[in-house]
Amino acid sequence: MLLPSLYFEEGFKVIGNMVNTAFGKFNLTGKTALITGAAGLLGQQHASALLEIGATVVLTDISAEALGAACTALSCESTASRILTRVMDVSRAESITTVAEEFSDRRIDILVNNAAIDPKVNGDAGIQETSRLENFPLVQWELQLAVGLTGAFLCSQVFGSAMASDGRGGVILNIASDLSVFSPDQRLYRKEGLPADLQPVKPVTYSVIKAGLVGLTRYLATYWAEQGVRANALSPGGVFNGQGDEFVTRLTSLIPLGRMAKADEYQSVVQFLCTDASAYLNGQNIVMDGGRSVW
Repeated sequence: MLLPSLYFEEGFKVIGNMVNTAFGKFNLTGKTALITGAAGLLGQQHASALLEIGATVVLTDISAEALGAACTALSCESTASRILTRVMDVSRAESITTVAEEFSDRRIDILVNNAAIDPKVNGDAGIQETSRLENFPLVQWELQLAVGLTGAFLCSQVFGSAMASDGRGGVILNIASDLSVFSPDQRLYRKEGLPADLQPVKPVTYSVIKAGLVGLTRYLATYWAEQGVRANALSPGGVFNGQGDEFVTRLTSLIPLGRMAKADEYQSVVQFLCTDASAYLNGQNIVMDGGRSVW
């Protein structure tokens, strides 16, 4: 049976309206997002994603020089007036409070807790391999937790409280890792010719911090839900950034898609999580790792 052409025309109109409505939710015009650790590889990608859909971004990091470089790079693809920078040390409450006070006349609608110290696994032969649990320095434990976990708590305390206080809600996005849901495979970091007690490993701090961020996310998701503040976590897999061939080969053998992520491949999910497109998503950890965590 042939259907009238009007049926198809009206059908396309309905579908078109649905698409427009759906994509219309990916819109942050008039909103301001503050990103910690914004001068880093993924920090800049998060900023680029939010700029693309209309947000004003506040880039924060501990290095003014690195922030300047990030701002310059992002200005090539977006309006410079929507890119603001502030030096901020997330491990110091007074530094966060100072930045919050500087933006007392501008509402922070979105907080992206991205700051972290990502310890590189080098495996240089020496008297001790300090990445190993037996030798891991307390000072490094305290420093890395202060930045990666305490920093997220402090920023959420300051900026999340402000979102909740006026009843207009907001979004907190914590950047975790696929290592929030499984342990590091230390075989990835083995070096030929080194004895067992000198083999480098992914430090204990990384797993503790990333798992802690997921716990913080769940706590925040219920704490300010009545005030309209949503909290979710994004757990990226490994991002290719010039790592050595041996490491890449080992890691990609563990990933069903057979490759590491490109730096810009998390942009669309950041946009989803920070906009009304995910208005009913709260307290979740989105693991985006090419399928590694399901093997």
